[in-house]
Amino acid sequence: MTSELSTGTATEPPQEAGVRTGRRPGARLPAYLRPARPGMVGHYLSLAVVWSLLPASQRLDGASLATLLAFLLGEVCLVAAAVAFDDVTGYRGGSDAANHGPDAPARALARKPLPAGTLTEAAAVRFAWCALVAGCLCWTAALVWVPHRPWWAVLVLVAAAAVVVPQYSWGLRLGYRGFQEVFLAVVGWAFVLPLFGLLTGEATGPAAVEAFLFGLGPVLVGVYSDTHDAEGDRAVGRPVAACLLSLNGNRRFIGALSVLETTAIVTAPLLGFCPWWFPLAFVPLKATRVLQFTVGMVRGDVLRGRLIGIRAHRILVVTLVAVNLAMTGLA
Repeated sequence: MTSELSTGTATEPPQEAGVRTGRRPGARLPAYLRPARPGMVGHYLSLAVVWSLLPASQRLDGASLATLLAFLLGEVCLVAAAVAFDDVTGYRGGSDAANHGPDAPARALARKPLPAGTLTEAAAVRFAWCALVAGCLCWTAALVWVPHRPWWAVLVLVAAAAVVVPQYSWGLRLGYRGFQEVFLAVVGWAFVLPLFGLLTGEATGPAAVEAFLFGLGPVLVGVYSDTHDAEGDRAVGRPVAACLLSLNGNRRFIGALSVLETTAIVTAPLLGFCPWWFPLAFVPLKATRVLQFTVGMVRGDVLRGRLIGIRAHRILVVTLVAVNLAMTGLA
């Protein structure tokens, strides 16, 4: 659900023989872990943002910490399910082999266990369904002991777990209907605002602004991945912005996303959601965004631009946490 969501059309697997004969004994556990993307922690950092948004008296409350832990485990499982389903779809269509194969050495084929032959298609599908069920159970447990259950927060979580995650590249295959960038932003938003609502019973202005900013982080990683993978995605009919727009149009679109991020930061104090100094805290983030765009779009090193985007998202989270602690007090 970050830039890891690279899909393909559902055709016959081009490298089935490699899957049947290429798996190494004892490699099953690492192969199962790869679809979970344990190194991609961008979405999971939402817990730090939500925790810092809580009133100081609630941050060490047992019920709140238990809810955060259950929600985190659910996030990990649901993201793993979405990525595993996506890997199967990308493998069937051949886009993963094209985008991560020998002709693309910067992106190791081993990151994709199906074309690499370290995991069978059936095993990946089983893993995806098991991860989905586990994620739903974790979020159900969180709903049992949360102090509040506003209808909108519960509705968003149920929709995310039961409809959006399994249907992104499986079933309805929402990732093929367009607006993938909006989808990534909404997922990031859903990992912040509903949880905050469950813990506090409300959706405040600062929480809404920070959820919006957090959601833009994965988008500003994914658009660089999509730019790199545009040829393969275009061949399988995946309607991401990089495939639908011209090269210059895609650059302008990515630049506009960064401008949108800046607009949200500057507007928050004007709306009374945050203190006047709120935009000043994000100067390092915006400097990193300028570097990301320069390297990725101007110089054309899109994969390095993607890496800078991952770092920028972490800078965003650190900034949000620091700002929240300053606004609400450390204790």
